[in-house]
Amino acid sequence: MNLEKLIEDKIKEFHESYKFELKDIKVEEVNKYIEHTNLKATTTEEEIKKLCDEAKEYNFRGVCVNPSFVPLVSAQLKGTDVKVVTVVGFPLGATSIKSKAYEAKIAAEEGADEIDMVLHIGYLKSRNYEYVYQDIKAVVEASKKPVKVIIETCYLTDEEKIVACVISKEAGASFVKTSTGFGTAGAKAEDVNLMRWVVGNLGVKASGGVKTFEDAIKMIKAGANSIGTSSGVSIVRK
Repeated sequence: MNLEKLIEDKIKEFHESYKFELKDIKVEEVNKYIEHTNLKATTTEEEIKKLCDEAKEYNFRGVCVNPSFVPLVSAQLKGTDVKVVTVVGFPLGATSIKSKAYEAKIAAEEGADEIDMVLHIGYLKSRNYEYVYQDIKAVVEASKKPVKVIIETCYLTDEEKIVACVISKEAGASFVKTSTGFGTAGAKAEDVNLMRWVVGNLGVKASGGVKTFEDAIKMIKAGANSIGTSSGVSIVRK
């Protein structure tokens, strides 16, 4: 594998032929895209239980919480198809490779079905692509679960978004994800579309600022497989 060459080729292709386009599709069962999310520092046990109850009621794709709540959510969702999703290296992505890998391993052991990890944005911008690759690969291998790589699009140029997606794919990630929801901006359809173009058949998760039914539909038409949002109930109720 030659990361530099793969990145160079994809960026060249982007400048030569990429164009933004929304799929002309009819979206049904929007609920099946939604990962019902609460990652606030002040979140209580009762709020997590409510999150799970709502996810079961509306048959959402998943529930996304901070790692300490994984055992509680796993117990609450037992016997359902709703996935337990948690975050690693959150929200800055600047913890060490070893700590991210260990955090992911414990989360998986405690019941997480999927891991949303934040890549190291500083090393990506430093063009230390080997570090970014090893960081993602370590989480994939430690968790043995589908990993979504949060690339935090608000801090990246289009070229850097491409780099992040290429590395994520090569390192074994199952998804790329737009945002933590704690950055300067959230998901944009243009970014989702670009990410979809880069990763091909991998998943793309739009997260951050998706608050309405119309927002969700636009993200799906742009190429999102899942939607991370705290507004899931109001979205499905329209």
